[in-house]
Amino acid sequence: MRIFRFDDAKEVKRHLQEIGADPYGIKLMLPKADALLVRLSALNNIAANIIKQEMLAHGADAAIARGSLTGAAKKTDVLLIGQQVQFKALISKLKAQPFGLKKIAEELETGIKNFTRQDYTLVLSRCSLKLGPRPAIMGIINLTPDSFSQDGLYRNFSADYPGRALAIAERMAAQGAGIIDLGGESSRPGAVSISVKEELARTIPIVKLLAKKIKVPLSIDTAKPKVAQAALESGAQIINDIGGLRDQMMIKVAARSKAAVVIMHMRGNPVNMQKKIRYRSLIEDIIVYLHNAIARANEGGIGAGRIIIDPGLCFGKTVEQNLAIIKNLEAFGVLGKPVLIGASRKSFIGAVLGLPVEKRLPGTIAACLAAFGHKAHILRVHDVQEINQALQLMQALKNAHA
Repeated sequence: MRIFRFDDAKEVKRHLQEIGADPYGIKLMLPKADALLVRLSALNNIAANIIKQEMLAHGADAAIARGSLTGAAKKTDVLLIGQQVQFKALISKLKAQPFGLKKIAEELETGIKNFTRQDYTLVLSRCSLKLGPRPAIMGIINLTPDSFSQDGLYRNFSADYPGRALAIAERMAAQGAGIIDLGGESSRPGAVSISVKEELARTIPIVKLLAKKIKVPLSIDTAKPKVAQAALESGAQIINDIGGLRDQMMIKVAARSKAAVVIMHMRGNPVNMQKKIRYRSLIEDIIVYLHNAIARANEGGIGAGRIIIDPGLCFGKTVEQNLAIIKNLEAFGVLGKPVLIGASRKSFIGAVLGLPVEKRLPGTIAACLAAFGHKAHILRVHDVQEINQALQLMQALKNAHA
């Protein structure tokens, strides 16, 4: 006897094929092997009770607040537990009912479709990148004098500054980086913003040099639209915006240039973000923030295939909150966008392990592998070779079967 727990439908399909199951039967059975737990927020009592009745009628389960049965509570969250085939039947029934259930059904249908998606194609201005099931690696090059990770290259334009940046980029590309991320302003907690002129001076000569010398797509890590515009004109193809596209001008820059964007979650700014760490519900709050930012991007003309989301580790989060984000990373799949995670050398690793930044590589590898296991699509890291090797082994283990 063997008992299995699967997180991949391909594994279920393989076992069905191995025992010689009929292909049509496999098609019918696969959805039954994939249970989902879905939480709907703040539904009115009528809608909640109808949904519960329909789920139970299809052999699935549903839970609502105790007070919603008596009227003591006006609204309730609903927790649904069932197989995909049961959710499909529920959605079909709800689409024909009143009380706002049609809209709920449509949102549920879209959410499940997004959540179960595995692969994405990121559309850039001059190429495209396939993302998933193994994460792509984004190599970090800090063009700053004050990076928290102690690897900032900028030193008053020393003679070897551009050459050092090029050498690092070439090495990262050879080691497996699929994207190179260039940033000229530190975003560590408490960091004070620099001028546009200074950030341009630090970044644009390097963007121009690397765009001519390496084939790997370049990303500009900036919250300033003028810097983003200049970098895109110089050869970058991605805007990595810690501001989460809160600046409407950044949306216009990205839309005009057909650049891809990384939308990151952060409350406030680097100066005050660690004072804004209270959440009603951490994961749900971040999902709502990113959902609204995606809507702004779409309305501003940024194509659906050009958007990446980043829950923003260490940007207005406690150690426990950062760990919870990695553990629940798969939840962000409901937004239907590839997920970037930036754990490399960060303070929560140091807090857990009691180690300074220069000794956080093992912790970084562990965090990146955990993110891989929870469906990250891009890993933003300093140590490309080590992370790439760890991912290769993890992918081999995932592909192995008896």
